[in-house]
Amino acid sequence: MTKKLRDLLHDAKEVDIFPPPAPAHTSGYSAVDEDMVEQENMSHKEFMSAASSLAGKNSSSVDEATAADPLVEIQPNVTSSTEFIVIETLRTTEESKEKDDSLSLEDVKSSVAWTKESSEASQNGEILKPEKAKKTVRLQGHENNVTENVILPKALPLKPCPSVGTNLEAFDLALRSIVGNHQENGESTGAAMMEEALERLKKSYVYFKGKPVGTFAAMDPNAEALNYNQVFVRDFVPTALACLMIEPAEPEIVKNFLLKTLHLQGWEKRIDNFTLGEGVMPASFKVLFNSHQQKETLVADFGGSAIGRVAPVDSGFWWIILLRSYTKCTRDYALAELPEVQRGMKLILNLCLSDGFDTFPTLLCADGCSMIDRRMGIYGYPIEIQSLFYFALRCARQMLKPERDGKELIERIDKRITALSYHIQKYYWLDFTQLNNIYRYKTEEYSHTAVNKFNVIPDSIPDWVFDFMPLRGGYLIGNVSPARMDFRWFLVGNCIAILSSLATPAQATAIMDLIEERWEDLIGEMPLKISYPALDGHEWRIVTGYDPKNTRWSYHNGGSWPAASIKTGRPQIAKRAIELAEQRLSKDGWPEYYDGKTGRYVGKQARKYQTWSIAGYLVAKMMVENPSNLLMISLEEDKKIAKPRLSRSASF
Repeated sequence: MTKKLRDLLHDAKEVDIFPPPAPAHTSGYSAVDEDMVEQENMSHKEFMSAASSLAGKNSSSVDEATAADPLVEIQPNVTSSTEFIVIETLRTTEESKEKDDSLSLEDVKSSVAWTKESSEASQNGEILKPEKAKKTVRLQGHENNVTENVILPKALPLKPCPSVGTNLEAFDLALRSIVGNHQENGESTGAAMMEEALERLKKSYVYFKGKPVGTFAAMDPNAEALNYNQVFVRDFVPTALACLMIEPAEPEIVKNFLLKTLHLQGWEKRIDNFTLGEGVMPASFKVLFNSHQQKETLVADFGGSAIGRVAPVDSGFWWIILLRSYTKCTRDYALAELPEVQRGMKLILNLCLSDGFDTFPTLLCADGCSMIDRRMGIYGYPIEIQSLFYFALRCARQMLKPERDGKELIERIDKRITALSYHIQKYYWLDFTQLNNIYRYKTEEYSHTAVNKFNVIPDSIPDWVFDFMPLRGGYLIGNVSPARMDFRWFLVGNCIAILSSLATPAQATAIMDLIEERWEDLIGEMPLKISYPALDGHEWRIVTGYDPKNTRWSYHNGGSWPAASIKTGRPQIAKRAIELAEQRLSKDGWPEYYDGKTGRYVGKQARKYQTWSIAGYLVAKMMVENPSNLLMISLEEDKKIAKPRLSRSASF
């Protein structure tokens, strides 16, 4: 490349006339060396004409030099909330101004071939004109066809490439590769996985007296069943959503599940001579067949057989949330209005809304009582339980009837919702600004206007938080209690807070910003991590009690599960996460979880053909393809709930 041309390219980049280079993963561009650029040998006048056409490409008047010397322009699409790479082929003549034609793949190939021919002819002094005018063409990497707006998602950071904008052979190779791969691989892989997932999901159905009532937790033929042959309440929720979303829908299994678990709620719940609360829902149940009596029976587990002997706090919340989803999807309001269903909801709510010594609106929860059913240091007020609690309160508020004691219960729900949302939005929220405020907290404050209300010592902030927290984004931290803040990221609590509108719209957007900013940490190779960062060393020994299933970056301690949400208007994030999952899930046998900092390895003790992995993929896929499915599991913001205001202490 001549020194003059190199200087001109540098100057153009400085004033943003010349676009940024292609990403490293588009090998068609980066493989072109400088010698190929030399063959173009553009003169100073030709280059300035090309640069002018780039700077004013949206103008109605087009210079004749642009039509004679077309360019390939690669630039980021700044209108999107995440970065994309847009490949534009500029073809402008007088005829193109009169007619707006959409181009097929053959048109693009012929256009590129003509451009190459015209470039060769111009070196021999000839001038060629296109037979047909072409308008702007964009290639969309995640679609299976070529349209006027085709976008290639950016997976790697941009790297310099001297051939950008000058070599059309590279563009032609990249074009064929992108379109061909997505047509042949993307569509076939996704369709095949959907078909396989649906088939395996139906094989996992559990039947009681000839009717489906749930699904096995896993169906790994090479591992001992243990409790994986049971129907877990929390595990069945994604399966139920998948059954409601598929075409045609299968609501019968969801209805049967809701009624059977409601029946089990009425059982006497006794563990070692101690009776549990009347409203406790089972963690799981299984179907037993008595060969002598030729009779099937249901056996429920309320924690008496569970590892660690803990009763589930979250089962009742999931049951209420699923009841609302079923009603929303089927319009079967009669089920929620049944006296026994109304009574079941009231028992759950009375158990959680009972008055006590607690001064916080959050719900006290012990280790092992939630989806994180092992010791992970979440004792107190974990964000997962608070988000589920809030979600269940709002769902019950919609379905409860005011007859008899219903009116009084509804009033208690309204007061708790207001107090709980205020508490979570104000004290659990962490972004760069709030982290800096906590870093400068004063201690031993005494008054109603104290900022450091929980007397958190700033020196207790772990060092990793300062490196993890980006300037753009934020999240709801894991736990807040007297003299203690758990700054860990927990996936379920933050996602449920978005779906239930516990997080404000601004906070929901910031959570998604954080996921984008820390993609490698939270997503890695198998989305998404249930917690971050992982416990290690001495901390792991103390918090987990040497738990071998929660070693570093394994299971709850950083393990990865596929999940996505489009409520915040970021479908491209969900699509990108699903594409990552599709590369591994089926090939690895639909494992229970993944190990490693980036989720690269199948979990050491992971079961294959885990139902929640299968159903989770189906729900994410169908929700992205049909966003209206989001309505059955999402709540809009409650405008009546007042937003928290930050008050300052005189000692601050």
